[in-house]
Amino acid sequence: MRPRGRGRRALAGALLAVCAARGAAAEDPKREALGSPERAAATRAADAWFRAGSEAVAALRAETPPQRRAKNVILFVGDGMSPTTVTAARIRAGQLAGASGEEHWLAFEKLPFLALAKTYNTDAQVPDSAGTMTALVSGVKTKAGVLGLSDLAKTGDPSTLAASRVPTLFEEAEARGLATGIVTTTRVTHATPAACYAHLPQRDWESDAELPRAARELGVPDIARQLVEFAAGDGIDVVLGGGRAQFLPRTEPDPEEPGRRGGRERGHLVAEWQKRHPGGAYVWSRAQLEALDLGTARPLLGLFDPGHMEYEVDRASDRGGEPSLREMTVAALRVVAQSERGFVLMVEGGRIDHAHHANNAHRALAETIELASAVEAALSLTRADETLVVVTADHGHTLALSGYPRRGNPILGLVVPPGREAPLRDLTGRPLASLSYATGPGYAGASDAQPEGAKRFPHHPQTVSPAHGRADLTTVPVENRAHLQESLAPLASAAHSGEDVAVYAGGPGAELFRGVQEQHFVYHAIVAALGWAEAGNGAR
Repeated sequence: MRPRGRGRRALAGALLAVCAARGAAAEDPKREALGSPERAAATRAADAWFRAGSEAVAALRAETPPQRRAKNVILFVGDGMSPTTVTAARIRAGQLAGASGEEHWLAFEKLPFLALAKTYNTDAQVPDSAGTMTALVSGVKTKAGVLGLSDLAKTGDPSTLAASRVPTLFEEAEARGLATGIVTTTRVTHATPAACYAHLPQRDWESDAELPRAARELGVPDIARQLVEFAAGDGIDVVLGGGRAQFLPRTEPDPEEPGRRGGRERGHLVAEWQKRHPGGAYVWSRAQLEALDLGTARPLLGLFDPGHMEYEVDRASDRGGEPSLREMTVAALRVVAQSERGFVLMVEGGRIDHAHHANNAHRALAETIELASAVEAALSLTRADETLVVVTADHGHTLALSGYPRRGNPILGLVVPPGREAPLRDLTGRPLASLSYATGPGYAGASDAQPEGAKRFPHHPQTVSPAHGRADLTTVPVENRAHLQESLAPLASAAHSGEDVAVYAGGPGAELFRGVQEQHFVYHAIVAALGWAEAGNGAR
């Protein structure tokens, strides 16, 4: 281990490169609201959570000296992918393949190292995606709802931004000359992808239309603008996902849905991105992506939907044609793999979370299976001796698998116990399904009335009558993709869960991922695998 002072100097030098790259943007007085890269590095170095994560990795590294450094890192995030989600998706995938299901393996379950991560935020026992993803890519625990800021931030208060900003893994990678990429099935300005590049005290400020007066007066840029103006290194090399409306003005019709217009009050950010990157490629459909020469399309911006992308089971009916998560992952790898110095890529299966919020297990499991397919593709396209692959979740959901179903029982079906042919019934005589939720719109059989429209699910309002009791599930198509599993308590959108989530890892540095760890440990283990110097702990 090098002396601590040398580690600080190495990181400071890298972050100075970030500052220099900002050019004219850094000279804008309004940009002072964001704070400088140097100040961000100092803020993080002084953070107790950051120091604790660094020390935890150092202790493990002392026990297991590194065999070799990772050249590349791929971080897969299944948003809301609780341990039960993985189990149920494993069974579902196996059953779709014609087997009983329990013996099946998802691609990431075959990675050799496993840890558990505690997901709480500094102010919340049950977390949100903004705070948890900030932990994963910045190495600090922080409050719910904030992006790229330490616990010094006050949620929703833009005046605390500059003093609480911390660097992200992607800013550091760009400063060191690595290629970077972000892939998601949500809006690219949604909390999980936004934590990779944005710094804000409120995750909902995705476009200028959402900025409050206080943020406007301070000159704080919205999330979409921070993505376009990301100035570390040569900028993010590939961004693929949804969220076109956050980049288009209200006067601009959407290219896929002409009856729908952009959501910005000022600025045409797609045009601004193209002006900043005259040699880059912008696409908004699967056909356009497939037509690209990915060997020369760098940087690449793909915005495939005005909002979130379609669920995987609904993708074939999309008007403009959307690529799958696997296809976007492959495309992103083709782009970033051109870098001789390596790359850092984040891939999010973001709509696992949205389906869970709707108590819609069918779609949640399909999204999880698609994430596993993307992992499988990435493993086949990279070398195990130079690429660290980490698969985890930002938080869980309250999906439960219970009721003693027999081996091979349809995971989306009713509980039929071993040795019986009829479904198990509760004390009121009603049958049970294998999967259920603690909270959400599926309360007391209300799923019967749910619409088929998948994009309505995340915030679908629900009127329930506590007196009417559970539905008779023998009369309900429980395996239909639109069916919402029952929940114990009625909420319009199901709440997250607070349990630990799994962290699967393979490749150089993967041996660090073991035991029960704080969530921000993941960042520190990734940095250690890459061999970077860290403030307050030196190079490892």
